[in-house]
Amino acid sequence: MTVSSKDLLNDLQARGLIAQMTAEDELRRHLDGGSRTLYCGFDPTADSLHIGSLVPLLMLKRFQLAGHKPLALVGGATGLIGDPSFKAVERKLNGPEVVAEWVEKLRAQVSQFIDFNDEANSAEIVNNYDWTKDLSILDFLRDVGKHFSINAMIQKESVKQRINREGEGISFTEFTYMILQSYDFAELNRRHNCTLQIGGSDQWGNITGGTDLTRRQNGNQAFGLTMPLVTKSDGTKFGKTETGTIWLDSSKTSQYAFYQFWLNSADADAYKFLKYFTFLSVEEIDAIEKQDKEGGGKPQGQSILAREVTKLVHGDDGLQAAERITQALFSGDVDSLSEQDLAQIQQDGLPSSSLFGIDLSSVPLTSLMADSGLAASGKQVKDALQRNSVFVNGVAKGLDDNMSAADIFKSENGYYGKYFLVKLGKKKHHLFVL
Repeated sequence: MTVSSKDLLNDLQARGLIAQMTAEDELRRHLDGGSRTLYCGFDPTADSLHIGSLVPLLMLKRFQLAGHKPLALVGGATGLIGDPSFKAVERKLNGPEVVAEWVEKLRAQVSQFIDFNDEANSAEIVNNYDWTKDLSILDFLRDVGKHFSINAMIQKESVKQRINREGEGISFTEFTYMILQSYDFAELNRRHNCTLQIGGSDQWGNITGGTDLTRRQNGNQAFGLTMPLVTKSDGTKFGKTETGTIWLDSSKTSQYAFYQFWLNSADADAYKFLKYFTFLSVEEIDAIEKQDKEGGGKPQGQSILAREVTKLVHGDDGLQAAERITQALFSGDVDSLSEQDLAQIQQDGLPSSSLFGIDLSSVPLTSLMADSGLAASGKQVKDALQRNSVFVNGVAKGLDDNMSAADIFKSENGYYGKYFLVKLGKKKHHLFVL
């Protein structure tokens, strides 16, 4: 959905996407006055971004759709330092080679969400290592550090809570992070006439430091806008599951697991997430919520959310694979699954066990299944077998007590010679892989 520059801030407010703005009335006039350049920073703290980065990534896209030019900054320099904002302890410092490798991976990921074309507002990727690598410590202290008051810096909430934390404190290294981020804004203002920085609400202190430095060094007015940090209605941390962080890289979180994360959103979160993470209009989302509340049946909000966000991140092919696996596991008809689909299930779709190196001829089937977690004991497996309620690749198995695992897990019986999807009863699933 495209909105005009004039309506952009109103749309963002209607979506609940604005936490704070500097000089709101002036920012509105500034954005209405033509195409502006804005930036958001992404530090390489891992080899992939996670879904917590989606809101700012999509925010860059929303501004671009309204005619503005987005800069995505990958922090080749700041990634070497670590942002202390609202972190309980100091980050582990990674080496230059690791950070440089992660920068390239993030550069590719960010490029999925903003458009690089021949238009005047074509996106650009920038790296703050480019303007800091040759900056001497004396120049930094004289030309940048002199503009920062320690008295003001320690009053920033992100710093204050670290200083007040007993036994932890904050190192000088992390204390200087705000100055480095502020310097980025002033430098982008000089190089690209960038006048707006966006980020999460935990970045407010760093962003306002940048607007102030831009005014002091360049004599230019600059603006800041922050987005609320995403929270879940049940109080648990957004983007975390029992299996860990939800990553944007499909080799770390499969398309199927990614899709399931959104599909399992609570009713209280689904419509808020639709406003945060999709380009459906606010009116469309409100209509979906109204239909769900009045319909009395299964709500559609979660399925629309899962489809929209999976397509945004993983494309049509990724969405189709996720939906295909979801339907196959629900129906029990897994014959249609490709080898890549089964590899996704093995990665993080279901509990799985490798049979590599195991002498299956000496392992009772009941013991193998119990040890995998399919049942609490071999006796429960035995009882299920006697009821013909154990299914291997969709085929019911009623087996005698003495049959070994080797009698079942033969390559000629497996999907693609190695995959065995076992279902015990109605709900227990496990993937065994030769």
